[in-house]
This record gives sequence, C-alpha cells and structure tokens, in this order.
Amino acid sequence: MSDFTQLCVWPGIVLGDSTPQDLEKFFLDELGTRVKYHTEVKTLPDLDSSGKPVPETGGRNDLFFFVHNDDVGAFSIARLSMGIRWWEDVVKYNDNSHLYTSEFRRENPVTW
Repeated sequence: MSDFTQLCVWPGIVLGDSTPQDLEKFFLDELGTRVKYHTEVKTLPDLDSSGKPVPETGGRNDLFFFVHNDDVGAFSIARLSMGIRWWEDVVKYNDNSHLYTSEFRRENPVTW
C-alpha cells in the first residue's frame, strides 16, 4: 500500500453487490488507473450558518479509494467527469470536513 497514497472520494457511490476487486478492476480496465478500495462512509448533516445540523441532510454514501502514486497525473483529469474528488479538496480546501466524523478525519489525514 505504500505506493497508494492519494485518497479519493466518490460522492454518492455505493459498492453494493460489487466487490472491492470489481472496483479496482473497473478503474484499471476503463481508465488504466490502479486503485485500492479503502472504505465507504455515510456523511453527517450539513451545517447552517450558526453551526446547527440542517434537517434531512447527511446520510449520503461516499466511497473512498487510493490511487497509485504513478497514476495520479493521468487520473487527475479522468476523475473529473465522474465526480471523483481528492480528499484534500473535500476537507481542506473546500471545508466540507463537517461531513465526516473527527475520528475518520484523524484516521485519514490530508497529505498535501
């Protein structure tokens, strides 16, 4: 796993009946990108301007996977049409960290 350091978020995706190996094969076959499945997480509610949870938000399933270091450059463009985001963009640069538990953020620190 040391060659897989770039964490990605695929919002609203559920692995469902597919296996992590199916996901990894899909990216390799379709985009020539080596990935390793990480986990799936249900998002927490959005927050209003006062920091209170917004009713009927949250609960979206986000799928997380790592991209092989050598494939990051080519994948950086291909991912956009699929709505896949870098972890850093989600929680650091766009400040959506409130969507994930502090424990999850601690376990998955940003790398850049």
